[in-house]
Amino acid sequence: MQLVVTEKPGVAQAISRVIGAGERKDGYMEGNNYIVSWCIGHLVELAQPDAYSDTWKKWSYESLPMIPEEWQTEVKSGTAAQYKVLKGLMHREDVTAVICGTDAGREGELIFRLVYEMAGCDKPMKRLWISSMEESAIREGFENLRPGSDYDNLYHSALCRQRADWLVGLNGTRLFTVLYGGKVLKVGRVQTPTLAMLVEREEKIRNFKKEQYYMAHILMDGIDAATERVDDKAQAEAIAAACESKAATVLSVIKEKKTVQPPKLYDLTTLQRDANRLFGFTAKQTLEYTQSLYEKKLVTYPRTDSQYLSDDMEDTARAVIGAVYKAVLFEEQTGAEPDIKRVMDSKKVTDHHAIIPTMEITVTDLSAVPEGEMKILSLAANRLLCATGEKHEYETVKAEFGCNGAVFTVSGKSITRNGWKDFEAAFRRSYKTSEDKEKEEKKLPELSEGMVFEGVQTKVTEHFTQPPKHFTEVICCQCGAWKAPRKKGAG
Repeated sequence: MQLVVTEKPGVAQAISRVIGAGERKDGYMEGNNYIVSWCIGHLVELAQPDAYSDTWKKWSYESLPMIPEEWQTEVKSGTAAQYKVLKGLMHREDVTAVICGTDAGREGELIFRLVYEMAGCDKPMKRLWISSMEESAIREGFENLRPGSDYDNLYHSALCRQRADWLVGLNGTRLFTVLYGGKVLKVGRVQTPTLAMLVEREEKIRNFKKEQYYMAHILMDGIDAATERVDDKAQAEAIAAACESKAATVLSVIKEKKTVQPPKLYDLTTLQRDANRLFGFTAKQTLEYTQSLYEKKLVTYPRTDSQYLSDDMEDTARAVIGAVYKAVLFEEQTGAEPDIKRVMDSKKVTDHHAIIPTMEITVTDLSAVPEGEMKILSLAANRLLCATGEKHEYETVKAEFGCNGAVFTVSGKSITRNGWKDFEAAFRRSYKTSEDKEKEEKKLPELSEGMVFEGVQTKVTEHFTQPPKHFTEVICCQCGAWKAPRKKGAG
C-alpha cells in the first residue's frame, strides 16, 4: 500500500479517480493499493518564540535578537485533526512508501516535508511531479515517480525562506514595537522594503510640482508638426505667428522598418501583470483564478517562472492550439501556420513549463466557468496564439520641417504586416478592454526632402509635466511575497 499526500482535498480527489482509490474514508481515499490523503495548506509551522524560552515570552529589548539554536515546529491548531489523520496513515503497517503529491514547487515541498518529519515517518519517500491535472499527466507522473531525495535542495531552500521570514519578521516587529511606544509595528523581510519603496514614490508624487510648457505647431495636408518644448508662452506664440500662412520645407525624412517579435508565453508574474492591466485583477485574484483553473484541469501548473515549453511538447502545443480555436477563440482561425518551435526551449524550463490551456477545454462546458476564471483562461489561450504567431512589422517615419527659421517635427507609422497582433486585437474586441482607446500614430503622406507646403496654418498648445506614476501590484509567483513593483503602464 502506498500513501499519496496532496496539498488540497480537490487535488486528492482528482488523483484518486485516476489511480482507482475510490473508497471514501474519514480524511482520505483508499483503493487499488493506494491511500490518498491531503494537507490543508500548512498543517505544520515554525513554533512561536514562546515555545523556546520563558525569556522570549515577554516583548523586551533585552531579549533580542531571538535566534533559535534548534528550530522547533508545531501543528497548527485549526488543522490538527487532518494532521492526526496523516500521521496515523504514515504509521499504518500496510503502508510501505509515501508519495509526496503536493504542488510541484518549493512551498508544496515544504508543506509535505514538515508533516513527514513532524510525524516521525521514516518510510521510503517518492515524489510525484506534474504540471497539469489532466488524467494523462497524472498517469505519466505516477509512471515516472522520482526518489524524494532528488528534491532535498528544493526543501532546504524553502526552509531557508521560512526561517528568514521568522528571524526578520519576529525580531524586527518586536524591536520596533518596544522602541516606539508599544503599538505593534509589523516588520517583514519582503514587505518592509517594499513599503519603503511605496512611501518613497508617494512622497515624490505628493511633492511634485507641475511645470507648464508650450509647443508651436504647423498644420498642412493633414500633417501636424510641432516644435520642441518651449517654456515661455509668448515665445511659442511668436514662433507660430511668424509661420502663419508661410511656406514650410521638408528638411529631412527618416524611414525605418521595424519588427516586433511575438511575446513569450505566460509565467505567473507576466500573467498577473496583464490581468491587472486589462481587467484590474489583483495579483492575488489572478493566482486564485489560475489555481482554480489548474484544479479543474483547464490550465497547467500556475506557480511557474518559465515562459517556454520543453522540447518534447511540440505535439501537445499543436493539439492545444487546435483546441483553443475550437473551444475558446472568438474569431475564425487565420491561415498562418503556428511557429511552435519559437516557444520551445528545455534549457529555459526549470520546475515547470509556461502556463498554457490543456486539452480539457474541448470537453468542458466553458459557459459554466466563472467570469474571472474565464478571463484568465482566455488570456492564457490568446497568449499561446500570439506567441506562436507571425512577426508584427511596420515602418516608422520621422520628418523635420523648416519654417521661418524654426524646426518642427512629426512622426508616423504604417503597418506592413499585423502578424500576432491580429490575435491581440481580437481579444481586445471580445473583452472591450481599456487598451482599445490607445492612440495610434497616424500614417503620414509620402514625403521627400525638399518638398514645400505653402500657406501653412499654425497653433500653440499648452502642456504640463506629469508626476511619477503609482506602482502597481505584482506578487512573487513562488512564495507569495511582494516583488519590486513595476510602474503603472509599464510593459
